[in-house]
Amino acid sequence: MDPCALVARFHQAINELDFATIESFFSDDARYASGKVGGLKGREEIMIAFRRYFEEYPDQVAEDSLIEPVSPLAARAVWSLKATSSKTGAPLTRRGEETITFDSEGKIVNVDVTDYDAAS
Repeated sequence: MDPCALVARFHQAINELDFATIESFFSDDARYASGKVGGLKGREEIMIAFRRYFEEYPDQVAEDSLIEPVSPLAARAVWSLKATSSKTGAPLTRRGEETITFDSEGKIVNVDVTDYDAAS
């Protein structure tokens, strides 16, 4: 299993707004932690947050500048994104990193997101 390749495929599904594929990446009891959304527990709660976010920012374009392994089951991605709020028309620019940990079957068990900055 290559955690970097899995992260790249996961991010591709996000960029394509392929919710079925995004959902298939998460284990039932996955955890997702971000300063923007707080701590989420479980695939269902995570997917509700994803759908809510992309309802507001459907034009998001994200790009990874680095994906590197941190262990046999985890990778760190450095990314940037731009989007526009469908509610207010305000632009959103974010840069940050996330460490994604997988189980032995390649399912995401943990995502830790750190924003470098955020401006809207």
